[in-house]
Amino acid sequence: MVAKDYPYYIAAKRTNCALDARTISSSVKETEEPSNKRAKPLSRVTSLASLIPPLKATPLKRFSQTLQRSISFRNESRTDIFTPRSFSRHGPPVITKRRDSKLWSETFDIRVNQMLTAKEIKRQEAIFELSQGEQVLIEDLKLAKKAYRDPMLKLSIMTEQELKQIFGTLDSLIPLHEDLLSRLREARKPDGTTERVGHILVGWLPCLSSYDSYCSNQVAAKALLDHKKLDHRVHDFLQRCLESPFSRKLDLWNFLDIPRSRLVKYPLLLKEILRHTPNDHPDKQHLEEAINIVQGIVAEINKKTGESECQFYKERLVFLEESQKDPLIENSKMLCCHGGLKNNRGAKLHVFLFQEVLVITRVVTCSEQLCYQLYRQPIPVGDLVLNDLQDGEVRLGGSIRGAFSNNERTKNFFRVSFVDPCEGQSHSLQANDAFNKQQWLNCIRQAKEAVQRSLGDAATLGCKRHSHLTPNGIIMSREEPKLERMDQSDNESDCSMDTSEISGDYEQMEQTHCCVYQKRIETDV
Repeated sequence: MVAKDYPYYIAAKRTNCALDARTISSSVKETEEPSNKRAKPLSRVTSLASLIPPLKATPLKRFSQTLQRSISFRNESRTDIFTPRSFSRHGPPVITKRRDSKLWSETFDIRVNQMLTAKEIKRQEAIFELSQGEQVLIEDLKLAKKAYRDPMLKLSIMTEQELKQIFGTLDSLIPLHEDLLSRLREARKPDGTTERVGHILVGWLPCLSSYDSYCSNQVAAKALLDHKKLDHRVHDFLQRCLESPFSRKLDLWNFLDIPRSRLVKYPLLLKEILRHTPNDHPDKQHLEEAINIVQGIVAEINKKTGESECQFYKERLVFLEESQKDPLIENSKMLCCHGGLKNNRGAKLHVFLFQEVLVITRVVTCSEQLCYQLYRQPIPVGDLVLNDLQDGEVRLGGSIRGAFSNNERTKNFFRVSFVDPCEGQSHSLQANDAFNKQQWLNCIRQAKEAVQRSLGDAATLGCKRHSHLTPNGIIMSREEPKLERMDQSDNESDCSMDTSEISGDYEQMEQTHCCVYQKRIETDV
């Protein structure tokens, strides 16, 4: 291009730019909304941004999320920017870690399986399950120590003494099960089969006696843990752990209860191995011996745990009157059952069924500790009358309330009372559901049968002891034990045992007349 043509080139370029500007403005006017509506200031920017094709989908998604967060921060007040995130259940679902349940046949070479019988394969599966269970137990115990106890101690969420009470002797259980796991792995052949495990179990199972202190401490540990959960720091820490993947949706107590559940599972595991062991196998005799050992250990630990639980609750009973201190409570070694019930007025009660006495209490707080205040007089099991009430038979407290009450509120009731009404009043108790009610009825009936058997054995022993005193031995053998049993019950229970069933007809009529006379006086008052 020469110099003389340069002005013409500039004019032509200006003409083309003007035409392009008119074209763009006309297209923009066609896309604009009517003038009576307010136009969005970012509409043009949005339309232009939409013309740019994205390069990668993932960076764009992240950028849009960052942009949304920046917009929300811009619209909200500055005080909300620094608000910590709350770990609520409405957040995104947490991916939990799940263990792969592997079988022995899936772990080792399949060609070995083809050389074994079906019964031998099942035996190897049972032995492998025992070994895998030990490995899982060790991992869970180490997790409870590493993810719960150590951080709470380091962050001063709980004191060292409180953590020692809650976790007990958990540290001593880890090397115990590591020893069994190493023995089982050493007995495994290179092809994955295990010939004998009975002699290993016979030598290792006596070590389970160390579970005494751990299981006996669980009642106190559970009570302290439930109390510490009222602290917002403890509750927040445990909630964060529960929502973390490593917990597998299990709370702290599930991890602390794993050793006990593993202990009661040993007899079942050994019986499964024995069931698939041939009679002529050299391991059969050792397996039978191991089963007897572990059953004895579990029974002994179960007994000591029951005694520890009974003593724990006895120490937390609060007596309002000296007459409530029944010697049967103090002499009780076992707690048959306990739990929350309601009376016919809707008051929440906590009922304890000891070996020989039923205690009805109300939950109170004493020095930041849950205690159980006695509600009315304890009822000796020997003097207890149990009535299974039909639905709708109980009338709730107050005539107006009872008249307009819902049928659902009058279900699952049963009544406990004294044989002699003069001893105390009856109680209509309501369970949570029909299943819970049936459990209470079964426990009370079993306790009554146990007391009656013990009284029957004492009467039989008394008959043999006094039958030689007179020639008329049949009559004296029926009457003497009754007097002895009455004296014994008076000395042991401080006149709390009922004697109406042992007395004659004249005494029953006299007590009934006395009771009716007393009721008339109360009615007049």
